[in-house]
Amino acid sequence: MNLFSPVTLGDLELPNRLVMAPLTRVRSGVEGVPGPLVVEHYRQRATLGLIVTEGTYPSHVGQGFPGQPGLVTPEQIEGWTNVATAVHAAGGRLVAQVMHAGRVTHAATNGGRDVVAPSAIAIAGETHSYDGKHPYPVPRALREDELPGVIAEFVQASKNAIAAGLDGVEIHSANGYLLHEFLSPASNQRTDAFGGSPENRARFVIDVVTAVAEAIGAERVGIRVSPEHNIQDALEPDAADVAATYGALADALAPLGLAYLSILHKDPAGELVQGLRARFGGPVMVNSGFGGITTRSEAMSIIADDVADAVVVGRAAIANPDLVRRWLNDLPQNAPDPLTFYGAGAEGYTDYPALQH
Repeated sequence: MNLFSPVTLGDLELPNRLVMAPLTRVRSGVEGVPGPLVVEHYRQRATLGLIVTEGTYPSHVGQGFPGQPGLVTPEQIEGWTNVATAVHAAGGRLVAQVMHAGRVTHAATNGGRDVVAPSAIAIAGETHSYDGKHPYPVPRALREDELPGVIAEFVQASKNAIAAGLDGVEIHSANGYLLHEFLSPASNQRTDAFGGSPENRARFVIDVVTAVAEAIGAERVGIRVSPEHNIQDALEPDAADVAATYGALADALAPLGLAYLSILHKDPAGELVQGLRARFGGPVMVNSGFGGITTRSEAMSIIADDVADAVVVGRAAIANPDLVRRWLNDLPQNAPDPLTFYGAGAEGYTDYPALQH
């Protein structure tokens, strides 16, 4: 078993264990429709074992960024159909990361709609919107009777992804967005059945994933988590609480038979991640590279040492559409340009060259 050997994740048959991370690139315009530029970007990277799309909103309320794609309107679904067709024609596989931004947005971004979260607690700092920067607003706490409607949005977006021809979905429960906001005791200070204890804070995430799995088949559903990442004020400073919260989540997800659990953590070989892997019982992908770029040697060691079943990489996949060939043969790599990660055009998106010989 090595980084370039096949692996099965639920219904997904991967020819190698290199997975493209969900990477916010905001090239889908005001209407959130993936166009030809997005199609080409993903098509170029089809040799990766699996592509996870950038976070894609399941409702207009859940849009977090200008230029972010959605899975809501017929035009958006058609755009994703074009992406899936191109990736499949190039021999690839891709899943849609379904992401509700929660409080990580502004009315100037989500069309004047409420900004919602588990609790009415704002993030410190500012957000980019269609009309400039704004302080993050104090969100409206979701009522318990509203939660089934949010679950239904995740379900419908997931159905739309499958209808568009994608191979599955990844439920985004990481990096401070809505589902992670329920997990974190800093952002979730509810007193009902969805707040308080670790088990209660995990409940909404469990309900969302269970409903999506029932709707499209668990073997086409993954979930991404980022315990102890402490980003966007979804703070998790208490190691015992983190272990209890994510342990409860893993225990509840284990019987579902999901395609995979994707864990973003700086220490993938450590006790927390390996404990969650054991409790989940299914395929686990790890991503250690948020703070620094994941290297070829690190990725190869993760698989060789049986730390995970697949490795999720971001910046290396941005800069090298043919990353699998380069890493397989230890060839030189393009360097990523952070100044072009976000934008509207081809620069830094579809113009990184593949090796010509």
